[in-house]
Amino acid sequence: MSKKAVVLYSGGLDSTTCMAIARSEGFEPYAMSFAYGQRHSVELEKARDYAPKVGAVDHMVVDIDLRPMGGSALTSDQEVPKGREIDDEIPVTYVPARNTIFLSFALGWAEVLGAFDIFIGVNALDYSGYPDCRPEYIAAFENMANLATKAGVLGQGPYRIHTPLIDQTKAQIIKRGLALDVDYAMTHSCYDPSPQGLSCAQCDSCLLRLKGFAEAGLKDPVAYQEAP
Repeated sequence: MSKKAVVLYSGGLDSTTCMAIARSEGFEPYAMSFAYGQRHSVELEKARDYAPKVGAVDHMVVDIDLRPMGGSALTSDQEVPKGREIDDEIPVTYVPARNTIFLSFALGWAEVLGAFDIFIGVNALDYSGYPDCRPEYIAAFENMANLATKAGVLGQGPYRIHTPLIDQTKAQIIKRGLALDVDYAMTHSCYDPSPQGLSCAQCDSCLLRLKGFAEAGLKDPVAYQEAP
C-alpha cells in the first residue's frame, strides 16, 4: 500500500531526482514548490510541467514573496557570482532561512494530508555551502517536527525528513536519476538565466551541475547561453 509523502520540488536536478526516488520507494508524492520572488522563476515553469510526469499525485505552488526581506542575490538585484571557485564560504545566493520556511510549509501540508514523510533534495557534498543543507540541520528540524505538531504530540507519527541525496556527488545523483528514468532536459538549475530561460553556465548551480554531468561522462541536455 502506498504512503503519502510531501516532496519539496523546485524543478531542479536534485529535487526532481528526489521525487523519482520517493516514488520508487512506494510513496505517493505530493509536490510542493514555492514562488518566493526568486530571479530564476523559470524553474517554476519546469516544476509545473514536470511534476505530473515524474509521478506527483498533486502539486501545490505556494506564493510567498521573500524579496522584501532581502539578504540574497536570488531575491534582489544583487549580482549573482559567476565563475568563482566554490569553497566553504556561504555565498550571497544563500536565502536566509529558506529551507526552514519551505520545510515548515511542507510539514503543515503533511499534517493535513496525514503524511509523515517529507523528502528534500539537500546535498552536503557537491553544494554551495548553505548551512540549511547539512545533516545536523535536518536532524534538528525532524526533532522539532515531532515536538511542534498535533500528530507528533499524539504519537501518530513519527515524522521523518528524507534526504536521499545528502551524501552523494552530483554525478552519483545524475546516475541514480537516470536509472529511474528522469529526463534532465526537463529540469532547470541556473540562478541567473537569460530572459529566454537559457542557463548561464557560470553561476555556482550551473558549475556544479556541469561538473556532475562531466564526471558522469554525460552531456547536460539543457540549453546554455554559450557553450560551457
